[in-house]
Amino acid sequence: MRSVVQKLSERGHEIVVVIPEVNLLMKESKHYTRKVFAVPYTADNLALRFRQLGNQAFDEVSFPAMAIGAYRSMMHLLEMFLINCQSLLKNREILESLKESQFDALFTDPALPCGVILAEYLAVPSVYFFRGGSFNLECAMNSCPSPVSYVPRWYSVLTDRMTFTQRLLNFFISFLEKLIIKGMHTGYQELASDLLQKEVDIPRLYRNGSVWLLRYDFVFEYPRPVMPNMVFIGGINCEERKILSQNKEPVGAAAAAFPG
Repeated sequence: MRSVVQKLSERGHEIVVVIPEVNLLMKESKHYTRKVFAVPYTADNLALRFRQLGNQAFDEVSFPAMAIGAYRSMMHLLEMFLINCQSLLKNREILESLKESQFDALFTDPALPCGVILAEYLAVPSVYFFRGGSFNLECAMNSCPSPVSYVPRWYSVLTDRMTFTQRLLNFFISFLEKLIIKGMHTGYQELASDLLQKEVDIPRLYRNGSVWLLRYDFVFEYPRPVMPNMVFIGGINCEERKILSQNKEPVGAAAAAFPG
């Protein structure tokens, strides 16, 4: 997201980045103005949560233990994100400042609905910048068909060629996805209702999004239907390439370093 914001700035757009005071990446920059809100945790707390989630993938455990462990680590991180959202949406000073600015659009990662709720409050079009995840969110919230007979779910270790038993397992995981998404959004439902002063359906707010920019490549995915407002922009996750060093080492030195 930071590299996209930089390119938008270079093309003449004025950008305001709304971030918690404790964050890992969005520091001061000439490419955007920061609006910072206070949060009740430290930088060490945040780094620890991300480390735990990242290390989970390298644990050599059985499939059920892997899924359960990943779920627990993710829930701890999600709890922190909910605290983030509460801190922002209850900050009347920042909200009023954003509303007065009359933005053209809101650019957000929709993995969690805080930005989705904020776009509704500001009454501006929203652009979703999403990598995809283990809960099939982009299809669930975009009314996009995702047949369980042909599209394997995360953590299933299945392919798009499944036996009847494997399809039943895939269906069961798909059913759990819906429950997990609903559970993830429970706290946000109350936040949205308080902010917008009306009963709110989070999936409906998601469907107000103008476009989904999906940060993966369709050719690396299993074949599946997509909606017209889903655009694949694979490759943008990679770091920008750097010019190779012009230093040259003698051939003998290279051979000595790599004798095999």
